[in-house]
Amino acid sequence: MSAKHPIISITGSSGAGTTSVKRVFEQIFRREKIEAAFIEGDAFHRYDRMGMKTKVAEEEKNGNPNFTHFNAEANELEVLQEVFSEYGRKGKGRTRTYVHDEDEAQQYNSPPGTFTPWREFGESDLLFYEGLHGCAVTEKVDLAKLADLKIGVVPVINLEWIQKIHRDRATRGYSTEAVVDVILRRMPDYTRFIVPQFALTNINFQRVPIVDTSNPFIARWIPTPDESMLVIRFANPRGIDFPYLLSMIHDSFMSRANSIVVPGNKLDLAMQLILTPLILQLIERKRRVS
Repeated sequence: MSAKHPIISITGSSGAGTTSVKRVFEQIFRREKIEAAFIEGDAFHRYDRMGMKTKVAEEEKNGNPNFTHFNAEANELEVLQEVFSEYGRKGKGRTRTYVHDEDEAQQYNSPPGTFTPWREFGESDLLFYEGLHGCAVTEKVDLAKLADLKIGVVPVINLEWIQKIHRDRATRGYSTEAVVDVILRRMPDYTRFIVPQFALTNINFQRVPIVDTSNPFIARWIPTPDESMLVIRFANPRGIDFPYLLSMIHDSFMSRANSIVVPGNKLDLAMQLILTPLILQLIERKRRVS
């Protein structure tokens, strides 16, 4: 953790909704005139698309049919830790971009499934990470201790699967069968490497549908925000003004002493109310030590 160069880490699996959360942070940064450096977890995959296919085939041959991007060994977590650490010390670091599709290929002049060259990023008010492993702790790395504000984005599992199936079909051209195969293959790595991170976050945002999602593999639509509730859990509720939040967010209620439940369509409002003062605290602390 660094008072002078704070780091915000958003952690969630593919299809969880971390991109939507990122957009809320971007709105806060613009409104509060905060300059953020952005890095994505996909930039720290160890293999490009072809390399990953080769590695998966190798693992299958060796008796492991469940090797996925969720696995720590499929990612350059040591490099990511170096970036977090260097930013905390010096306020600068490096990143690259993993090119997902043809649109990004044109933007970055690099084929889909490849990485752009590493590039340096310089001075900023804070560093913002969004990806799979922002709070990962393994025998080799401890990313959780380097982040100043850690946010988990965790839809209930069936909703997460529905969101991933619809996203990957719509934006990446995958068949439903292909996406389901990925979901099933990654479950061991999901439980080993993704789930434990949510016990290390400062706040978790978990969307819970209030419509039937009992068979996510045939769901024709993603449950809308109006068809969902949002459970927000604070690891340390001290200093959180729950009466204020309850008064500002209609139809919200406390489910536990450290958890508030709000209508799904109030996600943006809830995040703005909760996160803005926390971000401003990081910036004020930064200014005091600068």
